[in-house]
Amino acid sequence: MSDSRESGQAAPIYITMVAGLLFLALALFAVGQAGAKHSGAQSAADAAALAAAQESRDDFVSGKVLGNLLNPAFLDDIFNGNPMGTAVGCQAAERFADRNEAVLVTDERGEACVPTGDRWGFKVHVRTKKPMGATILPRTADKKADAFATAVVEPRCTFKPAEDEEKPPTDGEEPPPDGDNPEDTKPVSPGSLVCGGKMWPIDPEHLDLLPDPADLFSVRLAQD
Repeated sequence: MSDSRESGQAAPIYITMVAGLLFLALALFAVGQAGAKHSGAQSAADAAALAAAQESRDDFVSGKVLGNLLNPAFLDDIFNGNPMGTAVGCQAAERFADRNEAVLVTDERGEACVPTGDRWGFKVHVRTKKPMGATILPRTADKKADAFATAVVEPRCTFKPAEDEEKPPTDGEEPPPDGDNPEDTKPVSPGSLVCGGKMWPIDPEHLDLLPDPADLFSVRLAQD
């Protein structure tokens, strides 16, 4: 009689414990689901920011750099100073966000992909297309994950200007007047680019031998 009474008293306790463990398991699953959703959003943001920076780098190299390879002042500013490339890149950010099931989110100024301003790079804000879904946690059914990322472009090379060396005229000979020496009409090399310890002399007659954009400039994620 005593055993059955104790068993009857223990049953509600077991039911309560099982219910509590079940609730805890569901809560942990919901937290894990939310974490996975945020991780996906962060991956989308990282991919979008990197795509924008890479697109800007490639556009800058094919346009500005190739058009100014004989300009030592330009090369010194870009590779030895604080380069600021083109603002092209946000369309690439949008494409890569979409590939990762996310969309760019516009700010109060209506901008979704913003150049960093103080350095060459882009900031993006993305939001997942799909919500987390119904869980035991309140107000999560329609909640979507947001994430931010910044990617910057930095030179891999430094510019080494050519030394200005003037050959003195031979004794008894006058230097030729300007325009009489055929060498005066040939473009001269402004110097060399030093990339990863290797020197790339800029040859005016072979400007198409420029290293790849990825060899000239790196693209990486950065803190906001």
